[in-house]
Amino acid sequence: MGKLSIGELAKKVNVNKETIRYYERKGLIPEPPRNDSGYRQYSEIEVKRIEFIKRTQSLGFSLKEIKDLLMLKVEPQTTCKDIQEIVKLKISDIDHKITDLMLIKKTLNKLAGRCTGQGPASECPILDELEENKPKGGENT
Repeated sequence: MGKLSIGELAKKVNVNKETIRYYERKGLIPEPPRNDSGYRQYSEIEVKRIEFIKRTQSLGFSLKEIKDLLMLKVEPQTTCKDIQEIVKLKISDIDHKITDLMLIKKTLNKLAGRCTGQGPASECPILDELEENKPKGGENT
């Protein structure tokens, strides 16, 4: 298995070098051994781990959640049920976010509907409504 420099690894997984260093500082990937010149030497294990990190990030997991998943993976007592529960919690979190976003969208649509798009910004009903400091989520709109 060949060793990769940080630049080669970054290119292979399509992130920048600072991202790799950040993952190391956060404990998402172990600090690799260094060659005689002091340069980091990465392996395919880090390639696979960074690909895992990127994939789980794209599914909405935070770096802390990803670190927890990575730690559970090597914990002998961890079962598939444990991982399934984490994913179910993430699904619930996403459902709540979708609900919140739909409420925000509804409120913004109401605001947009109150404006003709004509006249100066100082007379815009959208800005007037926003300045009234009404509660979030469309109440009293």
